[in-house]
Amino acid sequence: MAQVVISQHPLVRHKLTLLRRATTEPKKFRELVRELSQFLLYEATLDLPLQERIVDTPLAPYHGHRIAERVGLVPILRAGLGMVDPILDLIPTAHVWHLGLYRDHATLKPVTYYNKLPPEVDVDLCLVLDPMLATGGSAVAAVTVLKEWGASRIKFLGLIAAPEGVQALHQAHPDVPIHLAALDDCLNDHGYIVPGLGDAGDRLFGTG
Repeated sequence: MAQVVISQHPLVRHKLTLLRRATTEPKKFRELVRELSQFLLYEATLDLPLQERIVDTPLAPYHGHRIAERVGLVPILRAGLGMVDPILDLIPTAHVWHLGLYRDHATLKPVTYYNKLPPEVDVDLCLVLDPMLATGGSAVAAVTVLKEWGASRIKFLGLIAAPEGVQALHQAHPDVPIHLAALDDCLNDHGYIVPGLGDAGDRLFGTG
């Protein structure tokens, strides 16, 4: 799919291997999520438009650039929170809005319980953040909410995806680029990505 970008960077593949290890403790897990999120952001923002900006160096004026788009971050609670701070480190002017979506373990369908979007759209690009794209239900629901809100340019950033989740998101929203660190084999009977890394939220916050 033209809209699916899977990073091939050697450092991404190295750090993703460490992230998957069952023995990686929460502190190290959070650090790896932070580093991988920044690599993904780099690749997902290669097309950001620029405006000319003139600044004074100690020697002379310099004709440089500034980002011309307003960026909004939409982490899907709770695992998406682990991707916010590293992106804010690189784009400190980004707005952050939280969407609470959890997967019903019986139906595997998303349930919305929290939405803090402002009344009107005030950004040009929305980045939906969720480490895992499993069934795709939460991602599809999040993008649907953003489109109904009025967002016109949306990208999804995730660390690991199952083919089923990628297919679901692409079918529902073919205009939304999907940026990933890895595309895994499949989902198991419980809706977990295989080989995956388990529950990203539990591993981020030490609640597993």
